[in-house]
Formats: sequence, structure tokens, C-alpha cells
Amino acid sequence: MDLVQVFADLDAQPWAELEHAYGSAEDLPEQLRALAGADEEEAGEALGELYSCILHQGSVYEASARAVPYLAGLAAAGVRADDLLVLLGGIAESEAVYDGTPPGECQAAVIGQLPLILPLVDAEDAVVRQAAVWAAARTGAVEPVLPVLLRRWEREEEPLVRAELLAGAVLLDQAGAAAADIVTAALEAGEPGELRIAAVLGSLDLGLPWTGTHHQAVLSLLPADPLVADRFDLERTEPLHRIVEALLDRDTSADREAAFALLDFALRVPDDEVRAEALWATEQACVSSRSAPARLTNPLIALLDDRASARPALSALDKLGPYAATAAPALAALATDGGDPGPVRPIFAGPRRLVPHLAALSESPKYVQYECDPPPCDARHQTPRADPRRSTGQDLADRALKALVVVDPERAAPLLARDLPERPAALGAACGFPYDRLDGPFPYHPELLAAARARLTVPELDGNEPIHLTRLLASWGELAAPAFPELAALLGRFPAFVPAALAAVDPGRAVVPLEEAAVSGPEQGRFAAARALHSLTGDLEPLLTVLAAELAADDTHRIRQAARATADLGKDAAVLVPRLREALGTDDDRVTAPRLDADLDIALALWRLTGDPGEALPVIAAVLDATDTEWMRWTAVNAARAAARLGPAAAALRPALERGLADPERAPAMALALLATGAATQHHADRAHHADHARLADTLLRCAERDADPVCALEALAALGPESLTEPELHRLTSLAERDHRVWSTGLESDVVSSDARFQEAARALLRTATASRRTDAPATD
Repeated sequence: MDLVQVFADLDAQPWAELEHAYGSAEDLPEQLRALAGADEEEAGEALGELYSCILHQGSVYEASARAVPYLAGLAAAGVRADDLLVLLGGIAESEAVYDGTPPGECQAAVIGQLPLILPLVDAEDAVVRQAAVWAAARTGAVEPVLPVLLRRWEREEEPLVRAELLAGAVLLDQAGAAAADIVTAALEAGEPGELRIAAVLGSLDLGLPWTGTHHQAVLSLLPADPLVADRFDLERTEPLHRIVEALLDRDTSADREAAFALLDFALRVPDDEVRAEALWATEQACVSSRSAPARLTNPLIALLDDRASARPALSALDKLGPYAATAAPALAALATDGGDPGPVRPIFAGPRRLVPHLAALSESPKYVQYECDPPPCDARHQTPRADPRRSTGQDLADRALKALVVVDPERAAPLLARDLPERPAALGAACGFPYDRLDGPFPYHPELLAAARARLTVPELDGNEPIHLTRLLASWGELAAPAFPELAALLGRFPAFVPAALAAVDPGRAVVPLEEAAVSGPEQGRFAAARALHSLTGDLEPLLTVLAAELAADDTHRIRQAARATADLGKDAAVLVPRLREALGTDDDRVTAPRLDADLDIALALWRLTGDPGEALPVIAAVLDATDTEWMRWTAVNAARAAARLGPAAAALRPALERGLADPERAPAMALALLATGAATQHHADRAHHADHARLADTLLRCAERDADPVCALEALAALGPESLTEPELHRLTSLAERDHRVWSTGLESDVVSSDARFQEAARALLRTATASRRTDAPATD
């Protein structure tokens, strides 16, 4: 195709009426023309812009579909063919549609261009052939594409193109024999590594049994990341991780053992690259599998003695849960002398031609993902630079001590005291930041108290350190009373969090400075001071004055915390009812989650102060109506929980709550609210009631099985009555409690292990209640 033909009707399209990720698509003609221009820099910038706006973080739009014919025409004309084919493949495989574009429209647009794409499978340039294979396979169009790929397979010699052909055949021929035959042949020891690793991955995709051949192939191919670095599929850039994940997903004892055997071997290989791949896969295995920590603890902890592997090993150690306790001696040694941890290794640093495809996820043409927290990077070379503020040895020691704080606080305390200025992460862990993993307050240690007092006198004290220091001292209570002078001296500098520490360490001496801070101190600290003062003396007047001011603020965060504090005071704060009403947003205001959440807190405060749900109900109803979109789901959950607080008085909200049952992420909170209103407690003998009960139980169990707010699902099942669960329902609950796959109760990967343990405990408690009830109800026998 020539360019005149490609752009023949470009300006006739209604681009201004279409939208992409950044609004109007009227700029697309200019970007498309720039791709074919003589200026290489402008063409490169246009390519990046297209990735960002029509395949934004993997999402597609109506404008994406309209752009497809021009992208395919340019590729067929030889203009940046490999880059544009990868873009077309990304558009074809995307299922993330947010602008009302009918599902499948973008894929259909790429399928319509297969007459231009498929001939490029035979292009002279191997990179173009590879990109064409990838793009064609992503359309999912079996009949026109699979025969072309199979014909090309018979004569292709380039390993990367063969790997892409194999992956395409697997994608399109899930139930057929052709893909399985190709995979089996490609596993042979004499085949190139790029093809063999693709065959291992393809075997898993096809659901083929894992054999010794697969095991030996993987071990012989490590490190495997370089073998897929030039592939286009982002899910295949970390093969060992993907293999372990797929085996664990099969959820059989044999496949789990296969995954653990691979990791056990790879963790012991004396090669930095192999260990780096194994550590990343091990970390994810421990996040996914309840049995992984017990199986992998020993080889993982052994790596703490190797400074080059210790830093990434610490990240994986964080996922071992109670099994990490045996690492205490090694952690103490690292915390004492971090040594040289060696270079930071990029997880992925692919070739430049993949950068635009990566930009669909990162929006950055310099995308590199690093293990742990990377130091600053030189954007020209994508290599880590040393952080001039801190040595890598100090950083490793800090991370080791942070881990020791969790597994052996008593041993960690004197080490933290010795090097407190150089241990910010460990200090944060000691005061419960960010996940409150400690079973209780961090152990008091006189040397640590002295070190904390010394730090409080440093003029340049800033960042999180003063917050962590004051939280640590407050957790010790009056044992930290000697630090009162230092804390009092900082009251003006850090007025938001010093008041609570003053009240905790020396209640008697804290009253006077808190009174002054609550009345005439910095505005941003008056609420904290007044609340601390009230906790000591019961004096309401300063707190009520401050709460009135906070409720009148423009900051929704301040309004929320004031509304909650007002609700906690109950009828003692009745004077603030008019202020609460004034703080409510209008219908025009209720367009953001923070505003909606603030109104929910205000509504509950009004209910607590007046005892009348009449003012709260319209607000909760309005929030439920305003949150009927994917992006507002958690605010909708907050609204459902607010309705549950009102109990039967919220019966009028049942229709809105019932609609929310259709969304798995919202359903548990909606069910909890419905149960609180009494919706499921009426007509117990009614057959319809039993059917509703069964549907609700099934919905809640499905939510927990899909990791959709599973903790709330258990809470709702408890409210539904575990004693009334049927045997099949109890079997499903038992599976959730005892299966190997973890239940994700949080979006924070670093907290999955502990949150899953809490979920297990709650699920087992429900099962014990149900079992006890059945014993009680069982008829007596002779």
C-alpha cells in the first residue's frame, strides 16, 4: 500500500467526536501522519503518544478501533511495521473498555485488517514476521489465522519467530492436536532455548501433564528471562515465575511439589541471575500458596549469608509468616553489618523496540521495573545509580533489621538503639508502620529510649521519622516519661502527632501544653491537642470548639475525622448538629469519592447525635445512587456499611442494596446491610425465604472464592447464621479455610500472608459454630 491510499479518508473520520484516554481524539490524524514522516524523532514521539492514548495502560476506546485501519495500512506499507503490529496486537487482546465502546469492537477492527497483517507473517525481516504472528494470534480468529501459522511453522528457522508461532498455535488451538504436537516436538533437548521455554509455557497453557522432561528443560534453561526478553507477551517476560504460578494454580499436590522442586533447585544455584529469578518466583509462591513457606524456608534463609542475594531474599522472607522466625540469627548478623549487597538487578530490561508496548502499562518510554526499592536511575542507560544519601550496606542492614523487628523484637531493640539514625525502615516497623504486624508494643529498651530522645533534638528532623519516633514513645506509655521535655519542645513543629505522645508518656504534665495547643497552637494541630486533652481531663469545650472549625474546613479529610470524632462523643456533642448539617455536600458536590465518604461519616454522626435516622437515610441513598460505577465500588461498600449501622431503620434502602449484590466486590457489604435491615429474617417458614437464604449464601461464598472482599463475606455469612448453612455450603467454606491457595483479603501483596491467616481463623470459627449447632440439634439416640 502507498501512503496516499492509507490516508485517503483519514480526515473524513469524526475524530473530534471520538475520545481516547485523554479526551478528544482530534489529535490522532496528526499523530498518524507523523508516524510516516521523515523526522525520526517526531515519528518516535507519535508512536509513544499513540500507545498512551489509544492503548492506555491496556485499555482501549472507540478511537482505538477507528485508528486500526490506518495502523495496519502503515504497517503493510513498511512504516514502523514491527512497532505498529505490536500495537495492533495489544488493541486486539485488550478487554479493558471504559468509554462505552461495545466489547469486542476493537478486536473486530483488527480482525478486519487481517488481509494486511497475515502477509507480513512471511516478511523478509524476522522481527516483522514475529510481530505479525503475535498480532494475528491476538485476534483470536482461528479459521483465518491458525492455518497460516501452521504453514509458516513448517519452514521457519528463526528461534524467536518459531517461539511466537508456537505460542500463537497454543492460543488458537486449545482443544486441537496441532498445538500439542508442536509443543512436544519443541521440548526436545536439541532445540533452541527460546523455543524450548516457549514449549514449557505452552504445555502449561494447554493443561498438559507436568513431566520430568518439563522439569529438566526448565532447570537446563535457567536463567530463563533472557530467552524471552525479545518476546512481545508481557506475561512471558519472567518464565520461572509464570511456570511456578501456573503449577500452583492447578492446585494438586503433584503440581505443587513440582513447583517447589524447581524453586528449591534454583535457589541453590550459585549464579546471581538464576537466584534473582528464583527469589522473585519464590516470593510469589509464598503469596499464592499456604504450603510454600514451610517448603521453601530453608533454601531461602540460606541465601541471607550471600550478600549478593540477601537484599532480594529479604523481600521474599517477608512472605514466610511465622516460618521467618528461624531467620533471626542471620537477620541479626546482617543488621549488624550489612556489607556490600552487590548490584541491583533489573527484573526486566528489554530491547528498545519493546518500549512503546511497555508504555501501555507504564506510560513511560524509560520503563524499568526493579526489585525492591530502586535507587535513582540514569534515564539514558536504564542502569541504577548509587544513592548519594545512603550506602547500599546501610540500606541492607536497615532492611534486615526491619525483618528482625517483626520476627524477634527483643533481639532487634538494642540493634535499633545502636544505629537508630541509619535505620528508618526498622524504626517504622517498630512503631507498627505500615501494617501493624507486631503482636503488641515494641519492647521497651532504655538504650532505645535514649537514642530516640537524642533524635528528637536534631534540628533537621523531618519526613516520617518524627511520626515514627512519637508513635514508638507513645506505645511505651509512662516508661517513656523521660522523653517528655523533648516531645514538648517539638509540639509547635509537629502539632498533629506530638499531642498523643505527650498524653501517653506523662498525663499529668501534658495537660497545660495541650490546653495551650488546643486553643492557640498551630491550626493544623488543634484537633489532635483537643482530643488528647479530652482523653485526659474529659474537658469538652476545647474539643467542641475545634470540631466546629474542622467541620467548616474545605478539606474533606479534616471533615471526615471531625465527623467521626463527633459521632464518638454521642449526645455530648449535640451542639454540633447544625455544623454537621452545614458540612454536608450538595448534589453537585457529590462527584468524588472523598466527598461522598465525608457525607457518609456526617450522616452517621447526625444519627448518633440525634437518634433519628431520617437525615442519614437520604444521604446514604444518594451515595448508593452516585456510586453505581466501577471506580466508586469501595465508596459504595462504605455506604452499605453505613446502612448496616442503621439496622432495620434502613429498610427503605433494600432495593439499592439488592442491586449491589450483582457486583462481587460490593456484594458482601450489601448482603451484610440487607441482613442488618432484617430483610432475610422474615417469614422463616416461607419456602421463598429459604430460596433467598440459599442464593445469598451462594453469593457470599462465590465472593470469598473469587477474593472479592472475602473477610466481609465471612462477616455476612456469620450474620446469615452458620448453623443454617447446608452441607454443600459448609464443604465450600471448609475448602476456603483449608485449601492451599491463599485467600486475598487485601490489595497489599506484602500483607497477604497475615491477612490470609486471619481469614483462615475466622472461617474455622464459623465452621466450629456450625458444627456445634449441628451437634446440639441432632436427635438423641439410645
